[in-house]
Amino acid sequence: MKNRKTGVISGCVVWVIVFGILASCLVTVAMMAGGFTSATGFAVDVVGPLVCPEETTPRIRSYATTSRDDFGNDVPATGYEMQCLNDGGEIVKTDPVLFAFLWIGILAVAGIILSAILAVFLAAPAGLLIARLFKPKDPASMNIEPR
Repeated sequence: MKNRKTGVISGCVVWVIVFGILASCLVTVAMMAGGFTSATGFAVDVVGPLVCPEETTPRIRSYATTSRDDFGNDVPATGYEMQCLNDGGEIVKTDPVLFAFLWIGILAVAGIILSAILAVFLAAPAGLLIARLFKPKDPASMNIEPR
């Protein structure tokens, strides 16, 4: 019984380690992808109903603006905002930031879920690899004479 409990605990520790390694990679990639794709049509279709009032249509408007570089100089940039239009085409609500934060958050949560699922399947091979790497050596194979 004691050996089984130790195996379960070590398996959980290995899963947490594998999950942490996978999540640090996948969540970072998901957030970068979210930043690049936050103004796409698919992102608007997913996030629009969360941001816009009912019976409005979300759309992305891009516009020319400026930003400052590391030296304080103005440089050209493109800004994006989500607009919620009613049936008459009038702007009911404008959101410059929340739609992008929600989209990046959705992709980050997807990265965490994918990391958890992959960690379940990769924990056993990782545990075997760790056991093989840290397996105690047999004194007879090390040519050490006992006293």
